[in-house]
Amino acid sequence: MRIKNRLMQATKLWPVLLSFGLFVQGCGGPSLQIWHTEKLTEEFTAARADEVLTFDDYRQLEDKLYAQLDNEVYAHVETGSDHALVRYSAGSAADPRDDAPDWNRSFEMATEVPGGGVLLLHGMSDSPYSLRTLAETLNRQGYWVLGLRMPGHGTAPSGMKYVKSADMIAATRLGMAHLASVLGQKPIHIIGYSTGASLALDFALDAMEGKVAPVPASLVLISPAIRIHPIAALASFKDGLSILPGLGSMAWTQVLPEFDPYKYNSFTANAGDVVHRLTRSVDKRVAARVKASPDDVLPPILVFKSTVDDTVTTEAVVNRLLAVLPADRNELVLFDINRAAAGSELLISDPAPLTNRLMADDSLPFAVTFITNENPETGTVVARHKAQFTADAPVTEALNLSWPPGVVSLSHVALPFPPDDPLYGRRPPDNEDILFLGEMAMQGERGLLKLSAEWLLRMRYNPFYEVVETRVLEWFNNADEQYR
Repeated sequence: MRIKNRLMQATKLWPVLLSFGLFVQGCGGPSLQIWHTEKLTEEFTAARADEVLTFDDYRQLEDKLYAQLDNEVYAHVETGSDHALVRYSAGSAADPRDDAPDWNRSFEMATEVPGGGVLLLHGMSDSPYSLRTLAETLNRQGYWVLGLRMPGHGTAPSGMKYVKSADMIAATRLGMAHLASVLGQKPIHIIGYSTGASLALDFALDAMEGKVAPVPASLVLISPAIRIHPIAALASFKDGLSILPGLGSMAWTQVLPEFDPYKYNSFTANAGDVVHRLTRSVDKRVAARVKASPDDVLPPILVFKSTVDDTVTTEAVVNRLLAVLPADRNELVLFDINRAAAGSELLISDPAPLTNRLMADDSLPFAVTFITNENPETGTVVARHKAQFTADAPVTEALNLSWPPGVVSLSHVALPFPPDDPLYGRRPPDNEDILFLGEMAMQGERGLLKLSAEWLLRMRYNPFYEVVETRVLEWFNNADEQYR
């Protein structure tokens, strides 16, 4: 009885203790810089959708936004060798504005005789850079490609304090409307990365319900944000405290140096709340659509995911999405950990039990392609393909690919980047003037480098990127045939 009473008292005290902990956190931490505090007002929002009617309008407003960024952020940041890794220091190695093109901005890749179109949607804190390699490949294959910069992104991290899911949804609708105006009745696909995957699903659901047009020919979801961790629900509470005097840093879940030219390192509580609410909304809408129209829920979906992902679990992708959709339409491509390098005694949690269940489950209404070691003694990888509704021995395909030395797994952020990516890839580019943030084998005393140990350890490129590229092209070709 005494234990029960103490547990009840602890439960009642938990909100107080949490608030105190957040208060302490909000009073400390790194100082906020101008790129954390300056609000850029020339940003697209859902409220401006009545005046920003076309993609040309969107880009004209984007020009004003970047002029404002120059005047209100860059112009007030010191320059020189001491700021060589500060993104917002003019002329620094991390300053993206001299790049041609500046991949922080929306881009369009046209073609004379397009066979179809593709809308690219990046993730929260990312930029259009994250899907640029896929864009270039698809454009060479005859697709008209639109890489859309989401509101609040590609400028300063402060944009994530104010962005709303409605803003990103409105931008997605504008992008699809633009492609439809160019391509007419030709098939249009959506590729969504991380939070972009939830935006792709949201648009597709609206299209299936007749609220918007066109219905996408197919969806490709890369590291999709599906059912993120429940702790994200606390983000709105933390963000609300930031309006109190002296607690401005409470608006941030992490404040880090900004040295990446195409991705924010800092992250806001509001951004976490937006992702949480968007993913929960999509989750509920998929479930409702399954009940209302079980045979026609969504367009065909191809999912790429790492078995280890610090943001989204494989169970969520399977149980909340693919397993509830009708058969003959969907596939999961799953990248395993490096079995030759990861001793089980070093792993916190081995994904093998889940993947083994997936490969042995004959009730799954979707195909599974498992990218894994040929055997535990070699770094050579193969693709094991299992059709839907079968537990037969999978068909094994040689890939002529291997794990790089010392790499244990992929990550949530790695999948869309090829090994030769000049920023995040395996080796620095030949041009020494280009900033490189990819694979760096460095050891020494802690606290010496400007890059954190977490940054150096996290995988930033996909050694098996050609699997993604090849499979996307095959997927689009098949979807285009069915669409016609």
